[in-house]
Amino acid sequence: MNPTSTPFGRRQFIAGAAQSFLGVTALSQLGGKAFAIPGENTSPLKQVPTARSVIYLYMTGGMSHLDTWDPKPDNGDVMGLTKTLDTKVDGMRLSENIPLLARQADKLAVIRGMNSTQGAHEQGNYFMHTSYTLRSSIRHPSMGAWLQKFQDRGNPTLPGSVMIGNDSRHPGAGFFESRFAPLMINDPESGISNVRPNEWFTEERFASRLSIAKQLDKKFAATYDVKNVRAYSDMYDDAVKMMKSEELKAFDLDAEPDALREKYGRDRFGQGCLLARRLVEHGVRHVEVSFGNWDTHNANFTRVPELCDELDSAMSTLISDLEARGMLNDTLIVLATEFGRTPEVNANDGRDHHPAGFSCVLAGGGIRGGQVYGATDERGDKVVDGSTTIPDLNATIGYALGLPLDQVLYSSTKRPFTIADKGKPLTQLFG
Repeated sequence: MNPTSTPFGRRQFIAGAAQSFLGVTALSQLGGKAFAIPGENTSPLKQVPTARSVIYLYMTGGMSHLDTWDPKPDNGDVMGLTKTLDTKVDGMRLSENIPLLARQADKLAVIRGMNSTQGAHEQGNYFMHTSYTLRSSIRHPSMGAWLQKFQDRGNPTLPGSVMIGNDSRHPGAGFFESRFAPLMINDPESGISNVRPNEWFTEERFASRLSIAKQLDKKFAATYDVKNVRAYSDMYDDAVKMMKSEELKAFDLDAEPDALREKYGRDRFGQGCLLARRLVEHGVRHVEVSFGNWDTHNANFTRVPELCDELDSAMSTLISDLEARGMLNDTLIVLATEFGRTPEVNANDGRDHHPAGFSCVLAGGGIRGGQVYGATDERGDKVVDGSTTIPDLNATIGYALGLPLDQVLYSSTKRPFTIADKGKPLTQLFG
């Protein structure tokens, strides 16, 4: 018998479909307040933003701070084959693996006092993206979702945030509605797949089918008029807007000169950084580009220079490109990773996981360049000055964007959360 042929069967089918596809139960639709809502009696405190957009460069796998941003030139046992370079900034020596970025040291704020409580990849990655530890009972929002939640989109016909790279574990919108999740792009040169209809699929056919779909959904949407169901409908509306938008040209890397594309690097990370610049230029507020694997348990002194070669070309060109277009002051570049690597070189000529001390880097977006904040000891083992937690780094990003760091929002289980948990922004980096 058809399960929808009786009133009870139809109700059961609708409730089951809602639970399976949208995470909505019949009980939840009776109490809509269970979904994420602004906290009561929250503080209106919000600083003046120094940046409009963020380009977040995530080094997947745990980037070695010793072979990049925090070398120890006087300790040969720690450094192994890695040599260092002087920069134009007093007191800032960088690895020879990143010579182009070393020339731009006056644009960089290197945070050498980073430390984390998470020493495994998935947990460390999640912590860096959300400021909260990974748990099976909840999914926390990433920074792009928080930005869109508080300030909406920069361009109404393009996604609020975009993730470029192959990261299926990205926390996305967390417990926020699905419309706050980033658009995921695996290959920057392929752009958005299936966004243009085939020639035989005319505008009239498209409009007709869309109208039929909305009619079929009408009763369901009216019965379950809750936030997650409305977000599902909004997703279709946003997709249609994007398909018809002239702003889709932002995803077309062929519009860029070949010489500039070569300068960024023809690899996926380089082209991802170029796409990030184009998206920010067209109003997308938060773009992440992932790159790695930096998990150099083996052959650290062979693999890190190879990775740095791609990073050095792409990030240095991104900085100079944004500056040439007058966009660097409004765009915060963040280079982050889940943890560093050990001072000890293991039997496989590699370095192992090291959350006790590592480095992240900021540039543009109101950050004062040419500075080092924090320090590790003479071996790069532990933080001895300017200890900076992952929530502190995320609070600094939120501060630059003018987000209300102390405002509480509630998950569907009515648990309170803020953008960066208890993190404190490094206000001394701005100037």
